[in-house]
Amino acid sequence: MSGTEPTRLERRSTDAGAELAVLTLANPPLNLFDQPLFDALVADIAELTARPPRALLLRAEGKVVSGGVDVHVFEGLTVEQGAELWRSLFETIIQPLEALPCPVVFAAHGLTLTAAFEIALACDIILATPTARFGLVETVVGLTPSMGGPQRLAERAGSGRAREFVMTGDLYAATVMAEWGVVNGVHEDVEAAAQALVTRLADGPTRAHAATKEIIGAWRSGGVAHADSVTPGVSGALFGTADLRGGVRSFLEQGPGKATYTGR
Repeated sequence: MSGTEPTRLERRSTDAGAELAVLTLANPPLNLFDQPLFDALVADIAELTARPPRALLLRAEGKVVSGGVDVHVFEGLTVEQGAELWRSLFETIIQPLEALPCPVVFAAHGLTLTAAFEIALACDIILATPTARFGLVETVVGLTPSMGGPQRLAERAGSGRAREFVMTGDLYAATVMAEWGVVNGVHEDVEAAAQALVTRLADGPTRAHAATKEIIGAWRSGGVAHADSVTPGVSGALFGTADLRGGVRSFLEQGPGKATYTGR
């Protein structure tokens, strides 16, 4: 998108030739989720779905990741319109983001509120700076987070923590989020750490990463038994990939850690 848009989607190549994508929130000064930002994000995710990279980084420009949702978005909505708003955001942002067949990393360098944090929770890995803070503060307008935040937070931190987090509407430090298992890593230079991780993941066995997401998704929806039931088919399909065949051959001929992958 152009520099005047509230988001920016860029595609880059690693030194090994793997394509990765970087999706940046660029809606100064607070990266508020107003309708133009939602619309831009929907378009970006649709493009990523149509042509997935081998890894994706979500990040933001400015002092904060996001100050949350522009409350004008909620003004005057009927019950039916409110339900349709959340249904649409699940269908066009949260669920497609989770369904991308590649690793998705979220980098938080500062305050990360409401919709931005719910989007982070839909990503595979969350990295943050020590000064980053997170909050689902919808109680200030009599609302509960409705883009999947409570349930995804409960999955990572437990239901008791999720209830505390949402009901108090307090802000929580990245170090606390790491202790709870919500943030995967805390780094002074989160941009460098995130770029390094996304590069590493993009260079990896993309089809295997997609299979990992599918198996864990099966566990999320139906527990261990359901995940067990889909694993043979999902993992078995990897034996038809060039990456697995090449990886096995490389291991046998050169030892571990020497394989290169093309994502096929």
